[in-house]
Amino acid sequence: MFKMIYNIARTELQMLFYSPVAWLLLVVFTVQSALAFSSQLLGITTSMEMGYNVSGITYDIFASPWGGLLPSIQGYLYFYIPLLTMGVVSRELSSGSIKLLYSSPITNFQIIVGKYFAMMIYGAIMLGILVLLGLCGLCTVKDFDWPMVLTGILGIYLLLCAYAAIGIFMSSLTSYQIVAAIGTLIVLMLLSMVGGWGQDYDFVRDITYWLSINGRSNTFIAGMLCSEDILYFIIVICLFLALTIIRLNAVRQKIRFAVTLWRNVGVIVICCLLGYFSSLPTLKAYYDATETKMNTLTKNSQDIVAKLDGDLTITTYINVLEDGGTWYAAGYFLKPDMGRFEQYQRFKPEMKLKYVYYYDTVNNPRLDERYPGKTLREKMVEVCKIYGLDTNKFMRPEEIRAMIDLSGEGNGFVRQIVRENGEKAWLRIYNDMQRFPSEREITAAFKRMVMKLPVVGFLTGHGERSFSSNKDRDYSAFANDKKFRYALMNQGFDVQYVTLEEKIPADINILVIAESREALSPEEEVVLQQYIDRGGNLMVLGEPKRREVMNPLFAKFGFEMMEGQLVKQDTNLQADIVLSYPTSGADSIAYDFATMRRREMVLVTPGVAGLRQVEDKGYRVTELFRSDTTGSWNELETTNFVDDTIRLNPSLGEVEHSYPTVVALSRKLNGKEQRVLLAGDADCISNGELMGGRRGIDAANFTLIMGSFYWLSDNEVPIDVRRPRLPDDKLYVAGTGAGVIKWGFVLVLPLLLVALGVLIWVRRKGR
Repeated sequence: MFKMIYNIARTELQMLFYSPVAWLLLVVFTVQSALAFSSQLLGITTSMEMGYNVSGITYDIFASPWGGLLPSIQGYLYFYIPLLTMGVVSRELSSGSIKLLYSSPITNFQIIVGKYFAMMIYGAIMLGILVLLGLCGLCTVKDFDWPMVLTGILGIYLLLCAYAAIGIFMSSLTSYQIVAAIGTLIVLMLLSMVGGWGQDYDFVRDITYWLSINGRSNTFIAGMLCSEDILYFIIVICLFLALTIIRLNAVRQKIRFAVTLWRNVGVIVICCLLGYFSSLPTLKAYYDATETKMNTLTKNSQDIVAKLDGDLTITTYINVLEDGGTWYAAGYFLKPDMGRFEQYQRFKPEMKLKYVYYYDTVNNPRLDERYPGKTLREKMVEVCKIYGLDTNKFMRPEEIRAMIDLSGEGNGFVRQIVRENGEKAWLRIYNDMQRFPSEREITAAFKRMVMKLPVVGFLTGHGERSFSSNKDRDYSAFANDKKFRYALMNQGFDVQYVTLEEKIPADINILVIAESREALSPEEEVVLQQYIDRGGNLMVLGEPKRREVMNPLFAKFGFEMMEGQLVKQDTNLQADIVLSYPTSGADSIAYDFATMRRREMVLVTPGVAGLRQVEDKGYRVTELFRSDTTGSWNELETTNFVDDTIRLNPSLGEVEHSYPTVVALSRKLNGKEQRVLLAGDADCISNGELMGGRRGIDAANFTLIMGSFYWLSDNEVPIDVRRPRLPDDKLYVAGTGAGVIKWGFVLVLPLLLVALGVLIWVRRKGR
């Protein structure tokens, strides 16, 4: 049997390479691949010559969705296959040679498998061009990520094999090759579209989404092997080859149509069931082939997920009446949304994802303007009518309220995580470009369930900044704005108010004192000192105009706020809006500060006082941020920075200098490290600065929150989701070398292929 299959495959290959079509397709494929490769290569060499730092070169050249070689090939691969396969069987039908095959001792299985192996070999030759480009990358890229590229090429090859199986099946249906080619394109189009069919019905959605061939190689291209995707290609290939064999058996043996129909239906049902089970999280297996495991959860996240014993359910509540609710409620949203948790299901396959759809009161002014005077149900019906949604899908307000109270979340899109033991946590979406939570926020929500996370106490009673007010100067965005990604509550912290009327609760790990306006009483001083003596961590933020009140607090740590306030001569900014720059010492405090410094981002500190150490209290001091080195001084005269002009006056003690604006203090106390952060400005993390922006300034004030509280929480939260820096950060060729490589693959290699094709054609004619 195998010898017969081999002979058929060899004969089919000879016919392929004796025709100009196969050589033409090979040449065109080479040119297109070379252009995509060289375009990315030249772009990177240009960036390096301009002085930009680059990393992840392998990904950029081969896997980037913005022009990478493999995604580009995946996008146009389906153009080649119909031209290759259109005559595989239809040629036999039209010429009558199929009758000779039928009269010989060859089974239909051997015929089809032999012809299919020929297509596989030709596909391997095509993708040999990609291997050559990969070898070029290996020779030109430092620490080239070869396993990732090979995985991507495997994905493209499996996709090509699936296309070939479909093409052979369509070729068996007609004796007209053009009809077979067009039919193949139609089937490929349907397989690309089927993923959007029946999305409102759970079982149908699972089947149709699995059947979709659109983007099936994306996981491979990203450097990940997933059993579901591998089995998908195997099942699809077997499905269409089986349908082809059934088709030829029906013709050869004159089988009744009803019998053939049931055989086809049976094969399709079996393949769909296999596909359904292969897509179940508990049956999936993964292998991340990338050098830095970029497709896998970081170790910190894996450790936290490992502690989540028992069942876990994430329920998503979707209000169709909120802004964007119709998108969330549409069937096509569900499967991609589930994909956001696939990395977590890899390590906890028993995780369940549920979706609840409802309508209720929500803050959506545009909806109220569009449907004034209508009831909630009438609004829901109108919205569903416009967007083609089933009104029976949505629970009534009284039904959803009986199930869960979502008023605290504004009745908007929100997820609730529930463990088997009853522990619960919220997971939200945010008002930013990304919208959905990243690994950092998801893992922080899970971490709440496996350990006691830090509690941040905000001192109150002396006119301090509030975290429950929406005023620009207050801290609601910083602390508990549910829609702000970098709010403490979304990063794993709990926040509460604290007074000094009694002992600070033991569960308070971090105390924030933000711009007190009144001095502490002697009794309050004692309570605060007790907290300091027990080793509690603190963040103390002052303002120049509160110097008299705040300096006694700073003095407890050996510091004071300097006289006046820092100013900067800048034609684009008001004089008292000073930019503070992260220091090299900040790198040791938090990795966020190191990232901020590497990206040359700044901290905007409007109305800031310089900090000065006046006494050694036994703390190790690290300056985190400093003002500019030139054109900046401590202004002692001017207070009206809108109408007056600042002038440096050394006679008054004004000194042009770079001053520390934020410092970190630490010491060993009671068996732990006490950590204190002092800042000469309280506005830098106020609502006004976090939610606003200034043109031309690459500000990262939110980074002060993330970095400072990561340090103050003893590196517990926000979650550290850093990955190793990609090592492929250098090309061994410059622009000239990249140009040579381009023309070598775009011109020389195709000409060699043309010459080889002509040589084979001449030798055949000579015979």
